[in-house]
Amino acid sequence: MTADHSLSRLDDDDYPAYTMGRAADMLGTTPAFLRAIGEAGLIAPLRSEGGHRRYSRYQLRIAARARELVDQGTPVGAACRIVILEDQLEEAQRINEEHRDRVRPRGTADA
Repeated sequence: MTADHSLSRLDDDDYPAYTMGRAADMLGTTPAFLRAIGEAGLIAPLRSEGGHRRYSRYQLRIAARARELVDQGTPVGAACRIVILEDQLEEAQRINEEHRDRVRPRGTADA
């Protein structure tokens, strides 16, 4: 593995760099919370060769949003569904914007 390849992982939001313990510590939560949101289908951590869960920065951001909702009193399952729907909405809005940019005649302003 080259140094350039190793350094590129530092910028990769999807690289599973964090162990469960480190992820829980960073989020101020417990490993049980991370397991619960995994079981609810919100995140699916990669597994190391030894079978340990590994989380990416993207997954930690998603988990942090779920934790915010849970801290506000939302049940874990409902919080996970809300975060999934928020993520889907954001993606749909991005796709719509890209589509608008492709079909908008040059020189016209947004309506």
